[in-house]
Amino acid sequence: MTFAYFLRRAARYWGDNPAVLYRDRVLTFRQLDERSTRLANALLALGLRKGDRVAIQSRNCPEVVEIECALYKAGLVKAALNPRFTASEASDVVENCAPRVLIAGPGYTGYSGATPGFGSIEHYFAIAGSTAGYGAYESLIEQGADTPIDYAPQPDDLAVLHFSSGSTGKIKAAMQTYGNRLASLRKLILTMDRPARPGDRLALIGPITHASGMLMQPYLFLGATLVLFEKFDPAQFLADVSRLKLTHVFMVPAMINMLLAEPTLATADLSSLRTLAYGAAPMAPARIREAWQRIGPILSQGYGTSESTSGVMRLSTTDHAIAMETHPERLASCGRALGETEVRVVNEHGEEVSGDEIGELVIRGADVFQGYWGAPDLTREVLIDGWLHTGDLARVDAEGYVYLVDRKKDMIISGGFNVYPNEVEATLYQHPDVMEACVISVPDETWGETVKAVVALWPGRQASAADLIGHCRARIADYKSPRSVDFVAELPKNASGKLARKLVREQYWAGESRRVN
Repeated sequence: MTFAYFLRRAARYWGDNPAVLYRDRVLTFRQLDERSTRLANALLALGLRKGDRVAIQSRNCPEVVEIECALYKAGLVKAALNPRFTASEASDVVENCAPRVLIAGPGYTGYSGATPGFGSIEHYFAIAGSTAGYGAYESLIEQGADTPIDYAPQPDDLAVLHFSSGSTGKIKAAMQTYGNRLASLRKLILTMDRPARPGDRLALIGPITHASGMLMQPYLFLGATLVLFEKFDPAQFLADVSRLKLTHVFMVPAMINMLLAEPTLATADLSSLRTLAYGAAPMAPARIREAWQRIGPILSQGYGTSESTSGVMRLSTTDHAIAMETHPERLASCGRALGETEVRVVNEHGEEVSGDEIGELVIRGADVFQGYWGAPDLTREVLIDGWLHTGDLARVDAEGYVYLVDRKKDMIISGGFNVYPNEVEATLYQHPDVMEACVISVPDETWGETVKAVVALWPGRQASAADLIGHCRARIADYKSPRSVDFVAELPKNASGKLARKLVREQYWAGESRRVN
């Protein structure tokens, strides 16, 4: 069984049904299969071979779905750049994975062979419009043959490089294989709270280059329609639920918080919705209860990482219902192990802990990634004896529900995106007025947690919070930039003279029961 077979079968079963809806555009299952086959053949005709990387940077649009399907068919590797990456971050990614082709959406066609790190790229294509130095995406598809490709993927064939910033501030790429992706598909289909059916409609709001995109193939497999949103507007989304008869939706908690703050929620018609899945960041139990009451008893939470390819734990809709009635503490849980995945919480000796004891969350299963591209030392740090060490600290109760407590490292999750303090601090240190900087997370009602910088300026310097925030936003993605800045005369140090991040962070989390919000 292959993704190519699944899509060909879907085109036969539901050929004229919409596979993708975006604004006023409709892409049927038959069109998706035909166009992705032509694109796959066209890319191979350029001289690309199995394992070559194809970079993509675009906001949500049907072409991103086509591209993923085409790359699966051709044995090429998807290297998707977060649409919020700056040019500098994009250069890091491209230099890291050396793609031969870049396909860019509107607003992302400013790269060329003269761009630092882009020397490996031989062909540039623009999804829309005309840009000097870029071929037309539609012309590329027209040039491709419509004959199926004779590619029989092996489980260890590399399929996707999933990029995020590393704890050192450098971009890292999780290698997800064809076998990882198929394991993810199996798990999601077999464990859905309320399985999708042909004609159902899944709303994908966040970037489908990220967590949202993991749902594309499972829902296409089931004959459901992907409804793509370029941005999230709470009032417009509520109206679209009724207008488009959306049945399933995936959100990060920050989006749910925005819905709860939207006045039109009180009168919105959400009767078509059967499942609201949320994940990519923890959600405050009080907000979960409010969403259950005001949006409906349709919530389902998932926990996963790019290194695990998909969700590895779920707090199901039934779990939510039971928690509301008799086990309120479970609303702070991220659920129990899902499908084929093994989950353990272990101490520093690798022994399982239980009760109130805290340990590190480790994972084993067919969807655990193969390591980090070009970073064997980093891979050895997280893959130990077949177990993925997540760096998340947790506890587990007698029934197997896992409760995240803190992160072993200092990663911040804000609005579903990973932020590493070292990277933000390195950017702050580029400002001439900054003497010392410590970046931490602080509780936030909307985003779960947000990025704060605590800064000591050089004597006599006068930089303001707005100056430093603007400085960061010009150099790194906006979700990584500090939302607030506090100034101090001096930052605390530990006995060895190193910055004592925990001491800086502690005052902002005083009184919080969990150190992930």
